Amino acid sequence: MAPKKKAEATNEPVFLGRIGTNLKIGIVGLPNVGKSTFFNVLTKSQAAAENFPFCTIDPNESRVPIPDARFDFLCENFQPASKVPAFLNVVDIAGLVKGAHEGKGLGNAFLSNIKVCDALFHVVRAFSDEEVIHVEGDVDPTRDLSIIHDELRLKDLEFIDKNIGGLERAVNRAGEKKLKPEYDCIKKCQEGLNDGKWVRNLTFDAKEIEILNEHLFLTAKPVIYLVNLSVKDYIRKKNKWLPKIKEWVDEREPGATVILFSAQYELDLMDLPSEEERAKYIQEQGAPSALEKIIINGYKALGLMYFFTSGKDEVKAWTIQKATKAPQAAGRIHSDMENGFIMAEVMAFEDFKEAGSEAGCKANGKYKQKGREYVVADGDIIFFKFNAGAGLSAGKKK
Repeated sequence: MAPKKKAEATNEPVFLGRIGTNLKIGIVGLPNVGKSTFFNVLTKSQAAAENFPFCTIDPNESRVPIPDARFDFLCENFQPASKVPAFLNVVDIAGLVKGAHEGKGLGNAFLSNIKVCDALFHVVRAFSDEEVIHVEGDVDPTRDLSIIHDELRLKDLEFIDKNIGGLERAVNRAGEKKLKPEYDCIKKCQEGLNDGKWVRNLTFDAKEIEILNEHLFLTAKPVIYLVNLSVKDYIRKKNKWLPKIKEWVDEREPGATVILFSAQYELDLMDLPSEEERAKYIQEQGAPSALEKIIINGYKALGLMYFFTSGKDEVKAWTIQKATKAPQAAGRIHSDMENGFIMAEVMAFEDFKEAGSEAGCKANGKYKQKGREYVVADGDIIFFKFNAGAGLSAGKKK
């Protein structure tokens, strides 16, 4: 019997992007827009952040714990010996300049660093400061947004232009008609890129998305726009460029997330010696830190979520991709748990919080036994039952 086509073999949704849980979000933008300062305060690291272009040559990488009141509640409730939150992997990529797709400003190396990321924080400068030079001479966020937008678009277009001819010849040869869907998909990308659009903003069916996931185009990555304001503008949430930035995003990236922040304000907060002083400063200024919002949105942009395992020994958040089923979630803990999966005993976090305990959930009828087809929900508290012997046996059969 002929094997089933991939699209027929499963009803699981198909997502645009790399499949996995160890995904990364890169910080991109022109030089001197505040990327490295943002990275420093985000990761509490000390990456170089000097006032000259190309200060960051090699990409700095770190991971940031995901702030989550649910995790904090579970830790308070169980008082575990070990606490392991979920993490966002962040890469600080050196500044791109106009012409980067042609190799200007070490552009080829920088674009390669973007290639291995799965989503992007695009930092755009909306503050004026004569002491911080601008690579384009003056501050104009919409121009700067267009430069990065076009450099990534042109790099993808360059790749397609170099390779589509060979693909077309292969399609026209006898016996190579199976390549026609790939050719049609890549041709659609080429036409969209020539029209000034990103691949991510074109429309594709599930089969085309599978094809795109083999190429991982730069412009297929989700983007969160971070508008770096002066401290004064951030506190008052006003800046002359904000309407123009909104207009630019609405036209080119409809539905994209835009977050206002101030790298200097976050740095000032980080320099305060205690949580109490930081809280007092925030109250006095009437402006909260934007880091929590940025981290959570960055994690979601990667298509990630997590479930919890909880007890006196450990409270841990296990990262999975959205739409993951129970056996595959169990496999994040150990492959034997997936191979020998029997069931998942599940409590929704809100049900657990309301009941106050596992026993309370059971009494309320909120402790549920789920089978192989259960799709794990964000924040589920799960205990997996599995046959260790069957798991090892299944592993050997593979």
